[in-house]
Amino acid sequence: MKLPNFYLVLVLAAVLAVAAGPGVATATEEEIEVDLELALAVDVSGSIDDEEAVLQRAGYIAAFRHPRVLQAIRRAGLGRIAVAYYEWAGYGHMKVIADWTLIHDKASALAFAAKLTGVPPETASRTAIGSAIKFAVPFFEANEFESQRKVVDISGDGPNNWGGLVTVARDAALAEGITINGLPIMNDRPSRYGRAPMRNLDLYYMDCVIGGPGAFIVVATRFKDFASAVLRKLILEIAGNTPEKAPDATTSSPNSVTSSMVRPAAAHIGPPCDHGERLRERFDVDDM
Repeated sequence: MKLPNFYLVLVLAAVLAVAAGPGVATATEEEIEVDLELALAVDVSGSIDDEEAVLQRAGYIAAFRHPRVLQAIRRAGLGRIAVAYYEWAGYGHMKVIADWTLIHDKASALAFAAKLTGVPPETASRTAIGSAIKFAVPFFEANEFESQRKVVDISGDGPNNWGGLVTVARDAALAEGITINGLPIMNDRPSRYGRAPMRNLDLYYMDCVIGGPGAFIVVATRFKDFASAVLRKLILEIAGNTPEKAPDATTSSPNSVTSSMVRPAAAHIGPPCDHGERLRERFDVDDM
């Protein structure tokens, strides 16, 4: 019996699929190769008020509209990166604002920035840095991109105080080949409930949060410095560079945006990695 052409096509496709076997990807299953897969994880915990949450989001919007970011992308090997943006707090608050997006030209960069304007930031209680890192691992695995560099960029203004220990999540992510960079926000501004900010948050991020090849932090000393800190950090990450040696913390301007990669050895006495958990047990408050 002669089969119609339509059925012949189906039979041929089935034969080819069996011959290929489960280990061979079809054209539709192939991943897009990029220079960098970058997950931007932004703190919206209780210590961040509405104004600060808006300033953070605006910093990323401005960065992806900035020509220097696009220049950095074009100068990379393939000239394209994949970026996603999510906001996190505690109690399971994990919200993807912009899913994985290929950025390779001005139009795609502006389109990604536009995605960040779609919904306003929503704050929640507790600071779950560990959960934000843990979320990133399957988030990378589920995307359609492939690269030699996978980076999750954690920004925040306080230590982990909810969920598992941040060091456990960090080590698990490093074992999966993910690099963790940090953008600690340090200032003298109290939280919305009057709680003083954590001292030496930069050292906490260096000792307890970041890790992997070339990991670094860039410090924003005020929320209003956030946009310039984000811009600098994105350019470094895209280029695969790390910041130059930072000025001594005792001599740098209090309003500067600096890297804290290097400090005098005597000054490097950071907080313990369970500092946030200790504070939570002591005060048992949600403005953290």
